[in-house]
Amino acid sequence: MSANIQRVKTSELELKEKLVNVGRVTKVTKGGRTFTFSALVVVGDGNGVVGHGLGKAREVSEAITKATEDAKKNLVKVPILHGTIPHEQLGKFGAGKVRIAPASHGTGVIAGGAMRAVLESAGITDVLAKSLGSSNPHNVVKATVDALTNLRDPLTVANNRGIGMKKVFNG
Repeated sequence: MSANIQRVKTSELELKEKLVNVGRVTKVTKGGRTFTFSALVVVGDGNGVVGHGLGKAREVSEAITKATEDAKKNLVKVPILHGTIPHEQLGKFGAGKVRIAPASHGTGVIAGGAMRAVLESAGITDVLAKSLGSSNPHNVVKATVDALTNLRDPLTVANNRGIGMKKVFNG
């Protein structure tokens, strides 16, 4: 993970949750089968803050509640520029690899299931995204969050280089 990750406090945010995946796990014991559920949830305020969490429990609703609480602990700030991202970025987690690229206004969120949930929760309205590696929702979500946390907003780039904003965009 990059050093420019900005953690966010949950108390002052209106967070919306999206259920990405529910998995059923079966444990076979001498007394029979024991079913447990795992839930992957993405939360975001629709304004540049997003987080993901995993919860496990014997009931689906309990697993979703635990996942939501976990997601609220893992919130990060994402730079959004006119409804899209500032630049193209690759993200990686395990075997999951994703590529996200800015898109012109009106394009919409062009992304697969797990990536779409993360991008929409972050408040990105126009983006082109492609999952390149594993299709495992857990790895895709984490790779997407990795790509989003590695994004740099133009103001930071201008300050780091000691140049004006116009020069960042015009080269």
